[in-house]
Amino acid sequence: MMRIGHGFDVHRLQPGDGLVIGGVRIPCAYSFVAHSDGDVAIHALCDALLGAAGLGDIGRHFPDTDARWRNADSRDFLRQVRELLQAAGWQVGNADLTVIAQQPRLAEHIPGMCTALAADLEVAVTQVNVKATTMEKLGPVGRGEGISAHAVALLLPVTSS
Repeated sequence: MMRIGHGFDVHRLQPGDGLVIGGVRIPCAYSFVAHSDGDVAIHALCDALLGAAGLGDIGRHFPDTDARWRNADSRDFLRQVRELLQAAGWQVGNADLTVIAQQPRLAEHIPGMCTALAADLEVAVTQVNVKATTMEKLGPVGRGEGISAHAVALLLPVTSS
């Protein structure tokens, strides 16, 4: 049996000193308006993984009403989600993410994102794919007011070695 999940996240931008997307720090003149570090890629991925396993969503496990998660590193969320999956008998087959940002340009950061995400999921880097696109200047993301991400994840039952 396989399970597929989809996740989505979006955060507004404000003047700042950089963003974290896909676990990679990106120098730019913006930061996310968020309770945690606002990593839209990891938040979408956590939702995809949790949804595939039938374990709710990121807000259920890491609510923004809980002071513990204020300014939290989203990679910690992803590692905890991986542990929840393992406890429920699931392993990641693959994950595919799309980050939608008019700015900053993300292409040079994608290999680092794949490496960071694969490390946190304890899978091969070939099991994680990240893409970036723009909104062609349409809507709030296209006007540079925010960044969003979609993620799809495939889970497989844990197999004994």
